[in-house]
Amino acid sequence: MIKLENIQKRFGETVASDIASFTVNDGDILGLVGNNGAGKSTLFRIMLDLLKPDAGAVWINSVNPAESEEWKQFVGAYIDEGFLIDFLTPEEFFSFLGKISGKSQADVDERLKDFERFAAGEVFGQKKLIRNLSAGNKQKVGIIAALFNHPQVVILDEPFNFLDPSSQNMLKHMLTAYNQETGATILVSSHNLAHTVDISNRIALLEHGVIVRDINNADGAAAQELEDYFEK
Repeated sequence: MIKLENIQKRFGETVASDIASFTVNDGDILGLVGNNGAGKSTLFRIMLDLLKPDAGAVWINSVNPAESEEWKQFVGAYIDEGFLIDFLTPEEFFSFLGKISGKSQADVDERLKDFERFAAGEVFGQKKLIRNLSAGNKQKVGIIAALFNHPQVVILDEPFNFLDPSSQNMLKHMLTAYNQETGATILVSSHNLAHTVDISNRIALLEHGVIVRDINNADGAAAQELEDYFEK
């Protein structure tokens, strides 16, 4: 379970986050939507202790990321390229992730087999540094890294960006399957409303840092409400 209590963040006069109370239940796939500047990335950065709120606290499985490193054992996240080590090849990067999480190289190789179809022959075996990959393939490396250690909580900021249509559809299936197989809680922010509706059981709508609607998306019921909202 993820709990947000009294989260406040301003940049000058701009309110980036203003959330009195919000809970993400275990096993939810929560879609976070809103226009540019709504506060989606800011909220994720606060949750991952990359940005200090002016007030309030986050608890992920009863752990406050600002007070303990324990949360890193069960959270996988990808926000942007800053999460990658771009002077390594993808193979070297995942070998490094394996070492710091106690995996053997055989374990790493076995885990990466789960992502071969998503990688589509364009990520591994190319003898390219991560910094020389296309934007879409960097995105794939980051998403794979977020899922690599079978986390209980997954946080992805705009994961559909830069991916071609086939890869976007593959990612949707990959995330829903991961949720069903493991019961993991998944938070995804996206400008792509169709993809968000497809995978989420709940959708939080942000406006100027405030969650203005918490929408039950059983059977895609949120689609019309979101369409009406963004056509205002």
